[in-house]
Amino acid sequence: MDLSDHRKEYATHGLDRDELLPCPLSQFKAWFAQAKSDGIIEPNAMVLSTVDASGAPHARTVLLKAADDRGLTFFTNYHSRKGSQLDHEPRASLLFPWYGLERQIHVSGRVIKTSEEESAAYFAKRPYGSQLGALASEQSEVIADRATLEARLAELKAKYPEGGVPKPKNWGGYHLIPDSYEFWQGRLNRLHDRFLYTLEGKTWNIKRLSP
Repeated sequence: MDLSDHRKEYATHGLDRDELLPCPLSQFKAWFAQAKSDGIIEPNAMVLSTVDASGAPHARTVLLKAADDRGLTFFTNYHSRKGSQLDHEPRASLLFPWYGLERQIHVSGRVIKTSEEESAAYFAKRPYGSQLGALASEQSEVIADRATLEARLAELKAKYPEGGVPKPKNWGGYHLIPDSYEFWQGRLNRLHDRFLYTLEGKTWNIKRLSP
């Protein structure tokens, strides 16, 4: 498969330094609001990258569930592959690829677990099926077939009525506490606009990067 001629020019927007807000979280929220209003499919979908014990990188898509002064928050099975990797190396990166806006946001930082109370509060808000799914799946473990998973789900549905599903002990959230944000805007001739926020002490410094 030769994709050498498959290309698209980016000419929708530009990004100047004076357009950026001093706080990267505020800038993130502004871009997120535009992505949502412009109909980007699942604007809170983000690529989470981690490394394993050998240093090999791993990436997968997860969903952002909060963005505030505590960090960027997502939830998962702590015994999953990503959970094991974050136990080993509690640093990660997040990528929001908003292709429809010709934009990307890359965030990196250290990761800590949410409190048990916060994890329980979010679990209680999840749809009934998603709650059952969290109990049914031993995430990242090998299973014999789809029927095994479906049988486990049916068993749990018979056992727990809606509103009575217990949160698995190995399920909860993470806050990624950023130490850098990069805002990327596609431009013509691959001369993209890139601005990097880095935290130095308590101050966010902003620098333009070469594309």
